[in-house]
Order: sequence, then structure tokens, then C-alpha cells
Amino acid sequence: MKLLSKAYLLIAILIGAAAVNLLLFYTDSNSQTTQSYSIIRVGDVKVSAESISSLATSVASGNEQDKTILDEKITDVETMIGIIKTGGTFNDLTLERIPDSLVDDHRNLSNSWEAYRDAANEVETTLLLDPEAEKAQLDVLDKNSELIILTVNMEREFENLGREYNRHKQISIDLVECAKAIGEQTLLLSSGNEQAVQEKLGEKRLQFEISIRKLLQVPTNDLDVASVGMEHEELIELSRENSSALRQIDPLWESMSVKVQILEEKGLFSSEYDSANDKMIQQKEIFYADIDTIIQDWTQEISKQGSEEQTIIQIILVVDIAVFFLVLFVIRQSLTPLGSIIQAIARVREGVYGEKIEYTGTDEVGQLVNDFNVMSNTIKEKEEEAKKTDIAKDEFLAMITHELKTPLVPIQGYSDILLGEHLGKLTDKQRERIGIIKTSSETLLAIISDLLDAQKLELGQLKMKKENKNIKETIDKAIQTLIPEAAKSNIQISSNAIDVTIDHDADRIAQVITNLIKNSLIAVEPETGKVEVLMEDSPTEVKISVKDNGVGIPSEKQTDLFKKFYQVDATLTRERGGSGLGLAICKGIIDNHLGEISVDSVPNQGATFTFTIPKNPSTSTGSPVGSA
Repeated sequence: MKLLSKAYLLIAILIGAAAVNLLLFYTDSNSQTTQSYSIIRVGDVKVSAESISSLATSVASGNEQDKTILDEKITDVETMIGIIKTGGTFNDLTLERIPDSLVDDHRNLSNSWEAYRDAANEVETTLLLDPEAEKAQLDVLDKNSELIILTVNMEREFENLGREYNRHKQISIDLVECAKAIGEQTLLLSSGNEQAVQEKLGEKRLQFEISIRKLLQVPTNDLDVASVGMEHEELIELSRENSSALRQIDPLWESMSVKVQILEEKGLFSSEYDSANDKMIQQKEIFYADIDTIIQDWTQEISKQGSEEQTIIQIILVVDIAVFFLVLFVIRQSLTPLGSIIQAIARVREGVYGEKIEYTGTDEVGQLVNDFNVMSNTIKEKEEEAKKTDIAKDEFLAMITHELKTPLVPIQGYSDILLGEHLGKLTDKQRERIGIIKTSSETLLAIISDLLDAQKLELGQLKMKKENKNIKETIDKAIQTLIPEAAKSNIQISSNAIDVTIDHDADRIAQVITNLIKNSLIAVEPETGKVEVLMEDSPTEVKISVKDNGVGIPSEKQTDLFKKFYQVDATLTRERGGSGLGLAICKGIIDNHLGEISVDSVPNQGATFTFTIPKNPSTSTGSPVGSA
């Protein structure tokens, strides 16, 4: 059977199973929707009941505008409880009456609701705040700001006192914090949790009283100092000029202390309100428990009614699972060959061609396997042909570049003879023209040499002759060849090389250093240009850097810098020439020495080329260089 036909058959099976499931679920859910809505609405009664308690408290505190909202919430709850018993419509939803088995639950719910409603009405009409405590709170809050200011002023008065008054200074700091805490706790009385706030307020009042007495030289024996982590102590008496703020605090605190004690003893809320509020909370919890009971019993009743439907659904689910695994098995059997195809494609991506996939099927996958095998063989043949062509091309190019060097030798030789005037005197114009010939031949020879080295690198034929030599001599040799060229533009070349003997090909490493210095001489400006050859010796390697203060290299150009024929400035009008082979050759030479070469540059801040030579290379001396 074709793969497409198999897919159509499996899809048809899945659609059929899904249609049966939807039909059964729809029939079952439709029979339970009305009861589910009813249970949800019973749960919503809790939300309305919670808002009733908060609205009753709000009305008791004087917010008369909440009275209308409270009455509406009470009406909603009573309506909802009535509909639950008889059935009906609420907010455009049809609700079913409770089962006959839950009549007693509904009776308990109605009774607890009436008790909760009456308790809320009682809270609504009860005076919320104790008049004396309310007045005391307002007085404390009114005077607390002045108390804080005076304690801060006292702290500042004590700052200039001597060391013998350090204890006075610490007490003044504590008084500032106590004054702030008294104000904060007085405000918190209005937010509930009175008992904890009263305890904290009493603690701060006692701390303030003990501290102010100590500063005033008043005994504290009648105060329970240990209860707040303090102790009795006598302090040095303050002079009159240093106790101005203290004398102002004393009468202010005396009047505030009485009000704070009232708040500690009575609290802010009236005893009648506390009693009514406790009763309302108690009745609310009973009401909530009755709501939870009726929801739980109703849910169990629905479970009993739907037991048969659940059994059928479970059977259908088992069938669905069996169909699902059957579909998975068929799909797996049909698509297993795709794994072999994916692996084979991965091998092709890695460069392995010609491998065949064994598959005898005649479906679409079989056709795909056959086409892949043909493609893999074709690619292998083309790859082998391309390799042969590349090798022949590289060998031909290496031969041509070698042959191009031959006619350049007599051109340079005769140029030197003519410039030496061995064949007669030269005019200035003749000398200039012959000089151009000599310079051009030297440039062409350098390009051909680079091209020849690059091709030898590509073919793995560039020989290395590594010997244990002084690296300083190699560096000095490279620098000396370029000093005359640098002197023409007044460019400084310096080195910090030291004597270190290391295994390396002196001529090739000198070639690397020479190439890097030449690049720096092109990049720097005449008169101000500087080129430094820096050397670092470590136990495992020698690091050599060529640093200049030239134009630098943009960061986006640095990635491909060591590739063959790559130019930082690739335009036809570029100011700085070159074949683009020098750095590629450098990298090939350093790779052969098992080292690394890199560049670090910021535009207009110069560039630093760095390469390393390991002291214990694993390759043998004289090995050819592979592709760079």
C-alpha cells in the first residue's frame, strides 16, 4: 500500500474515534450542565457573603453610601438561596433545584444565613470606635510630629558634647526611633490586629518613659525596665544650655503619655462593636461550612448519577488508546526507513559519499531511497573528478609561478648593471626609468614567491628545516633587512628580543616576522610611525608580537584576515597594495610549528599581530606544510 493511502486510512480511523468521543461527551455534559451551574452559583454565595461583612463594618464606621450596596448584596444572597431550593433563572442562567436528598442541607443553609444576616445588621448599627480612644488617637497623632522634631533637635544638641556624654547621645538616638514608632503604631490601630499593635505601643511608650527619665535625672525604680530589655542607670547631669530641647520634650511627653496609655488599655474599637463583630464572624464561618456541605453532597449526588456514563467513557478511552497505539505502530513501520535516510544525509554533509541505503520497499520511501543512492554515487564521482582537477590546477600553477621567476633574474641583474653605469653614463631620467624597472621586477618577484609558497602550502609541499637556534638572532635578522626601508620614511623599529634557544625553521620564522613588519610599515604614517617587535618567554612557548600605531583593522575584517587573497581594502582604488597571500603564508608556517597566530586591532589605534612557537613540538623536523 502506498504511504499516502496509509495516511488517509489512519486519519479516517482517528476522525471516527474522535467523533464517537465527542458525541458521548456532549450527551453526558449536557445532562450535567444545569446542575454544574447551580453548584457554581452556590459557591458564588460565599463571595457575596464576604462582601456583606466588610460592607457592614464600613457602614458602622460612618460610610452611609455603602448602606444601599449592603442591602443589595443581602437581597441577592436571599434570592439565590431561594432559587437553589425551587429552581429557576438567575442572571440569564437556568439553575436546577437541589435533589430531594439535600432538603435538610438546604434547611441548615437557610438557618445559618438568617443568623449571619442578623449579626451583620447588628454590626451595621453598632458604634465602631470608642469616643475616648478615638480622641486619644487624634491627640497622639497631632503631637507626635512635634515630639519627633524635638527629639531630633535634642540629638543635634548632644552631638557636640564630650566623650563622657556618649551614653546621652545614644539615648537621644533611641528616643528619635521611639517617637517615630509611637506614631506608626498609633496609626496601625485603625487597620485591625489591635492586640499586637497595643503591645508594641506599650513597649515603645515604656522605652520612651525610661529613656527620658534617665536624661532628666528622674529615678526609674518604679518602672519595669527589664521587660523592654533596659536597665536602671545614672547619667551625668546635663548643663542647662545643652538641655533646651529636653526641657521642651518633658511637658509634651507628659501629656502624650496619658493618651498613649488610654490606647493601650482600651484600644480604638468599642467593646460593643468587638462583641458584635466577633458574633458576625462566628456566624459567617457557620454559614460557610453549610455552603461547603451542600456543595460536597450535591457533587457526590452528581457522581452517583454519572457512574454509568463514566463506565462507558472509560471503555471508549481504552478503545481510543488502543487505536492511538495502532496508528503509532503503523506510522513507525512506514517511516522507519527515514531514520536511515537522515543518517545517510548526515554522512553526506560530513563529506562521505557513495554509501547506499538498503531498502526493498516500492512505496514513496523506496523511491526516495533509490534516488538518494543514485545521487550519492553521482556526488562521489563528481567529487573525485573535482579533486583531480584541483590537484592538476595547483600543480600547473606552481609550475607556472616557478617558471615566471626565471626571466626576472636577468631583468634584475641587467637593471643593477645599468644603474651601476657599467655600460655607460645615465641621465637622471634614464636612471629613474631603470629604477622603476628594478622596483617593479622586485615587486613581481615577491608576488610570485608568495604565490609559489601559497601553492606549496595548498599541495603540502612546502618544506621546513627546523633546528635548535637562538630565536633572538632570527628576529634581529628579520628586522635588519627592513631597517633601510623604514629609514626612508623615518619610521622607528624596536625590539626587546632576548636569547632563547628553541626548535624552529629560522628562515621561515624570519619570513613571518618580515611579512608582519612590512604590513606595519604600510599601515603607519611617515615620521610618526612606530613598529615594535615584542617577545615573551614562558615555560611552554615563546610569544612574538609585532605592534604598530597605524590605521588599524576594522573588527568585521579580522575574521577572514588569514585567508588566501583576502584584502582589508578590496576596492580597485585601494591605497595599499599586496597580493593578500602574506598572512595566509604566515599562518601556514606557524601552523606547521604547532603554534597559533592572531590579531588584535582597533581602527585608528594600531594593530598587534601575535604568534606563538611551542617549546616541545610533537612533529618531526623537516615535515612538509599542509593546507593553511
